[in-house]
Amino acid sequence: MGGDGVLSSYDTGTPSPARMYDYFLGGKDNYDVDRAAAEQVKAAVGDMLCHATVWENRRFLQRVVRHLAESGIDQYIDLGTGLPTQGNVHEVAQEVVPDAHVVYVDNDPIVLAHGRALLATNATTTVITADVRDPDAILGHEDLRALIDFSRPVAVLSIALFHFIPDEDDPAGIVAAFRERLAPGSYFALSHLTTDGTPAEELERVVEVYRKATSPIVFRPPEEIASFFAGFELVEPGLTRPWKWRPELGPEGPQTDSLYAGLSRLPVD
Repeated sequence: MGGDGVLSSYDTGTPSPARMYDYFLGGKDNYDVDRAAAEQVKAAVGDMLCHATVWENRRFLQRVVRHLAESGIDQYIDLGTGLPTQGNVHEVAQEVVPDAHVVYVDNDPIVLAHGRALLATNATTTVITADVRDPDAILGHEDLRALIDFSRPVAVLSIALFHFIPDEDDPAGIVAAFRERLAPGSYFALSHLTTDGTPAEELERVVEVYRKATSPIVFRPPEEIASFFAGFELVEPGLTRPWKWRPELGPEGPQTDSLYAGLSRLPVD
């Protein structure tokens, strides 16, 4: 696939978190190496927990986007978007704001290939291949700048992403780089795997599986996850389990102790 060169740098020999996530969601855009790694994660923490965690994340994302769209936000940057699946950001946002602009960002070239097909007729949504560890490359990307006006509020979404960013890659600095470009009234949403709630031996088995993938995985305590919101004001109910975040907005997701999540807003002077 990818005769146009889109997938020229595509690595099918190493497990990809995006493709493993797709497998956990029941998708088909994954390879034997991804499925084998995902099955090792299932063996470590159980099939039910894997399934519940990814869908808990997905439902949190959908509720956040609906809340933002109903609050008038019409610009979105979805970092580490992963492979397309039902209920994407643009689908949820554009139900409320038909001309909402959405930019999907992922470092896996297969996401671009699938995104081009998915969004062929959607002029206000695009996909770019870039690595969140290089925020300047994202913020300066011509396709992003064509759709996003940083003089107005923007929602930056980081769902199930920063647990793939180790401390040496300065995750707090990455968030700060985006925050510094955002207009007052912009939003930042995040969900993150946590050490709080899962036995240490299970966490270590998962960490070991992801050492062999294209990105490692890092479980963090809630106070460290909270620190990523520095400079923003958390929106009620604050940092919480994803399933506890505004469940009345639907759709409801599974309930686990695997994650913490929150939505925050850049203060308006």
